[in-house]
Amino acid sequence: MTRNLKVTIVLAAVATLVVAILLVATRPDSAPAPEAAADGTPTVPAELLVREDSHRLSTAPDGKVTLVEFLDFECESCGAAYPAVEQLRKTYAGRITYVVRYFPIASHPNAQLAAQTAQAAAAQGKFEAMYTTLFDNQAEWGHQETPQRDRFLDYARRIGLDVPRFQADWDAAATNDRISRDQADGQQAGVGVQGTPTFFLNGKKLTIRSLDDLTSAVDAALAQ
Repeated sequence: MTRNLKVTIVLAAVATLVVAILLVATRPDSAPAPEAAADGTPTVPAELLVREDSHRLSTAPDGKVTLVEFLDFECESCGAAYPAVEQLRKTYAGRITYVVRYFPIASHPNAQLAAQTAQAAAAQGKFEAMYTTLFDNQAEWGHQETPQRDRFLDYARRIGLDVPRFQADWDAAATNDRISRDQADGQQAGVGVQGTPTFFLNGKKLTIRSLDDLTSAVDAALAQ
């Protein structure tokens, strides 16, 4: 073996070790490791899915079943799932906790602004009213290349918000930080949100094709 080849091998080994050390050093210390349900299915730690300030549209007193949705108000699939979710909330009122997390997709031109609109409404206790207004009217504002500020401002008036306060909160750092925290949780190791909507039931990611899939999963969780 030539001296140059030996030097190359040693340098490659050192580089590999340095990369391994950096990967360990930069791994988020705050990211809890995935757990496992009784059936062996990976579950996500509750603290990544539901924060103290997360928006709860339905609350079960016993806390037995929690359904979390990471959503994008402009996402057509989220819009398609919305009626099923609303039906589910009615069917299981008082029996499940339903939590909404923001996850605006960068390729949707008004997704971030819609999330800011919902969060600015939440500052006045009107998150649910804006949530339903955005989804009920998604067809008129979604996938428009121009910012839909005038339309969203009309929605704020429609649901009775204090408009000057709403406008002050709209682009506030606290509003954007709140949305970013939801996105960061969705991107944490173990959560793996890659698109919307993404549902988690008691920490387990669901594969949903229909309302029946969703209700079957909820029924199974309630029966446990």
